[in-house]
Amino acid sequence: MDDTTQKRGTLLAKLVALFVATFTVSCTANSGYAILAVMKDDFVNKRKWLTEEEMADYIAIVQSSPGPMAVTSSTIVGYHVAGMPGTLAAVFGVILPPFLVMVVVTLFYEAIVGNPYVELFLRGMQMGVVAMLIDVIVGLFRNAVGQSKAYPLVIMALSFCYVRYSGCSIVWLVAACIVAGVVKALLVKRGEEER
Repeated sequence: MDDTTQKRGTLLAKLVALFVATFTVSCTANSGYAILAVMKDDFVNKRKWLTEEEMADYIAIVQSSPGPMAVTSSTIVGYHVAGMPGTLAAVFGVILPPFLVMVVVTLFYEAIVGNPYVELFLRGMQMGVVAMLIDVIVGLFRNAVGQSKAYPLVIMALSFCYVRYSGCSIVWLVAACIVAGVVKALLVKRGEEER
């Protein structure tokens, strides 16, 4: 087997793995922040495609990007694992389950809309989503605290207060956090140059 054939086989295996992984994640949890918890467990803990730090960075990017979190996070992970073909495989894997669900719901809408069992199922799913969100929050908090510096904790506390009590647009918070990150990076760079 020549080198080109082996590379194609490896790429194809990665693409299939990405499709299956994102398809499975999307079947498990295809809603906003909940999908991030499932992706973190699968891609960081089980498959080792990403480190904790990379996942935390990607979550920050996903949260500040427009569009559905499932698609944005799949795009980033797919590109990280297998480049542009990986992006296509991951995005197709993550959008296929909700598409199929919407087709089924459309076909059986009248039977589903008033069904008390469907309502109970959805209420139960809400509790599961809350648990997954708590897992993501705890993971992000550990990552920030793990740096053993006060700076991330101060930014986190100020951001929480801004969101909870100000009533102002989140755009200003994002801009302020970008400025805070740039200032921190410049201070660190200056400190390293002075050594």
